[in-house]
Amino acid sequence: MRGEAGVDGAAGEAGAVTATVSGGQAYARATVDVPVARWRDAVRAARDDTELACDFFDWLSAVDELDSGFDIVAHLWSTRHRHGLLLRTRVPRDRAEVPSVVDLYPGAAWHERETYEMFGIGFTGHDSLRPLLLPPEFEGNPLRKEFVLASRVAKPWPGAKEPGESEAGGGRRPIRPPGVPAPGEWGTVPTPAGAAGAGEGPRGGAPARPARPPRVPGERPARPSGERPPRVPGERPVRPSGKQPGSSAADAGEQPGAAAADGGTS
Repeated sequence: MRGEAGVDGAAGEAGAVTATVSGGQAYARATVDVPVARWRDAVRAARDDTELACDFFDWLSAVDELDSGFDIVAHLWSTRHRHGLLLRTRVPRDRAEVPSVVDLYPGAAWHERETYEMFGIGFTGHDSLRPLLLPPEFEGNPLRKEFVLASRVAKPWPGAKEPGESEAGGGRRPIRPPGVPAPGEWGTVPTPAGAAGAGEGPRGGAPARPARPPRVPGERPARPSGERPPRVPGERPVRPSGKQPGSSAADAGEQPGAAAADGGTS
């Protein structure tokens, strides 16, 4: 892509720079991986280089790569040349920090705040890393893959198989998705299979829900009290008080025009 030499020159002094093209066919983007020490220099070069001229900051986010650390990705766009550029750097998990680019692109402020909140990645030089989406009392970083998915612990997956499992099955041991701890490791655990009911109790063994009594085939369950009484065969229900408009002739058993016929023969 045009202008990549400007990014390479800005980042090449502190480590290797790799330029690739992302997937997406018509929406593919040139992707430049830079060392974290030259993150700001690469962003500035993408903005100021005349051939790149990426004057619009689109978004910034991160990807949790587990033991490999975190990838911080920023997408920049040129309104003049109508092309985009992905800049990416990687930080270790135990030192998840990258220089802020708010002074280069003021629009990056909210993106850095969200990434700090969701992944726990710090942005040095950003003076206002306040909560953006979560309440102040929220604990943890929900987009980290080790963040415990509490709903998956409190309630088993409702499907027959975990997402991604093959319908054909197989002999491989099932792999827990990220964020789903093993039974008994955290919070509540489901009642073991085969126990009465589908209740759940805290770790340590709370009793399961009592089982429903077995239903006898052909037996109709009794109606709860408060519902209408059973109807006697052949008995006509009593009409509620108050006649409907236009039903006087029908209630009296008269046919339309009968009164006129009687008046004409009297």
